[in-house]
Amino acid sequence: MRNSHIEVTPTSGAVGAMISGVDLARPLDAGAVDAIRAALNEHGVIFIREQKLSPEQHIAFAERFGPINVNRFFKAAPGYPEIAEVRKEPEQKTNIGGGWHTDHSYDQIPALGSVLLAREVPPRGGDTLFASMALAYDALSPGLKATLETLRAVHSSRHVFGTKSPSAADRAGRIVNPELATQDAVHPVVIRHPETGRKTLYVNAGFTTQIEGWTVDESKPFLDMLYAHAKRPEFQYRFQWHVGSMAFWDNRATWHYATNDYHGERRLMHRITIEGCALA
Repeated sequence: MRNSHIEVTPTSGAVGAMISGVDLARPLDAGAVDAIRAALNEHGVIFIREQKLSPEQHIAFAERFGPINVNRFFKAAPGYPEIAEVRKEPEQKTNIGGGWHTDHSYDQIPALGSVLLAREVPPRGGDTLFASMALAYDALSPGLKATLETLRAVHSSRHVFGTKSPSAADRAGRIVNPELATQDAVHPVVIRHPETGRKTLYVNAGFTTQIEGWTVDESKPFLDMLYAHAKRPEFQYRFQWHVGSMAFWDNRATWHYATNDYHGERRLMHRITIEGCALA
């Protein structure tokens, strides 16, 4: 039985690990779940290839790590509200996730992470980049670390998923319920990971709008400096997808970026998001 001998191999980059020796179509025992959770905590994102999963099996795997967060804004897979479609059709110019971000930072209680499964991929392109926010924090100067730990940042869904978002027209049919994009949240700029205790940088260009107590104009150059630092190549790993590939990332520890370099091709991913806890 393949689930008896799980192997964890760090990627060639700064973040992430490959998991082998596991068949997610089979039920996982407690030991396998613990091993996968430990790998996620240590490496920030895990990758598992060659998985032939039904939607029910995809859901069952995700539920071993926490309750499912039913996405408000992505079109659901037919018959499965727990599964959000991350889709780009050949005629569409913009993709979903085409910029560095952390999912659900706009929620008062952000998501633990997401489990993304490749259903259809282009013959080339469509990779996803991941970056370690723990390494990004570690590389800051002591003086800047001390300053950041006194600050909190405002996050919002309005400018990304709302009716006035820049790509709303092109994303029609993929992004739904724009009237529900009313989420605003305030989180520490530096958080302690709730399971490992490691400090990580917790702002992102996708959803962070400003530093609490600062104006947007005052915040922008400061946040831009942090973003430029955090997306340095030495904090990154680039993952190439195949049908059946799965990535499970920790939103408290990583950023990710979906490259939009496959115009004229179709890409369909199934994403399940797992509920998290309050951050401090």
